[in-house]
Amino acid sequence: MGQMIEFMRPDGSACRGYLAGAGPGRPGVVVIQEWWGLNDQICGVADRFARAGYNALAPDLFKGRVTQEPDEANHLMNGLDFPGATHQDIRGAVDHLRAMGESSGGKVAALGFCMGGALAIAAAVHVPKLAAAVCFYGIPPKEFADPADIRIPFQGHFAGKDDWCTPAAVDALEAAMRARGAAPDFYRYEAGHAFFNERRGEVYDAACANQAWSRTLAFLAGALA
Repeated sequence: MGQMIEFMRPDGSACRGYLAGAGPGRPGVVVIQEWWGLNDQICGVADRFARAGYNALAPDLFKGRVTQEPDEANHLMNGLDFPGATHQDIRGAVDHLRAMGESSGGKVAALGFCMGGALAIAAAVHVPKLAAAVCFYGIPPKEFADPADIRIPFQGHFAGKDDWCTPAAVDALEAAMRARGAAPDFYRYEAGHAFFNERRGEVYDAACANQAWSRTLAFLAGALA
């Protein structure tokens, strides 16, 4: 359904990304990759959003590199310039989608998984004019982006059997946000990390993934109206 495009970053340089379009004037969703790279699964999520009526853009944060090996994925993630990805690649994607939807208000959300979930939180803290954010099982370092600073509608989906984004860390995240007066939507699932990724049969949980997808669409329908 979609295609690879180039869009402009705030610094004037170009970034590649996968754009799945629903049409002019539609709200937008920036889809942020896991540590595997901009692979077919993430492009498929963008396609799903397009079918649901959103222009979806997934920036290629690893500049064409994709892997299925955890060690290489960890190396790619650790080598990522997180401030640059947030302030340049993701912000540029937000601006591109806002321009596409300008005729109807141009509201845009950021949504990401694992590493991308952490970046969705970072975008919610740092990217101007972002209207909402959805995080799947990811939390950024507090010194880079304090989730308590989020002032836009936020929804989080977390796994109860997660040894990376642990339940204790999620509880602390929610408590910090509520202590600052926020009212985030938090959901916890009896599943493992990456339960939404249908390409990973060892962790995919169809029932939890479908429930999270329905909740996400309902949240975005309100936040981007």
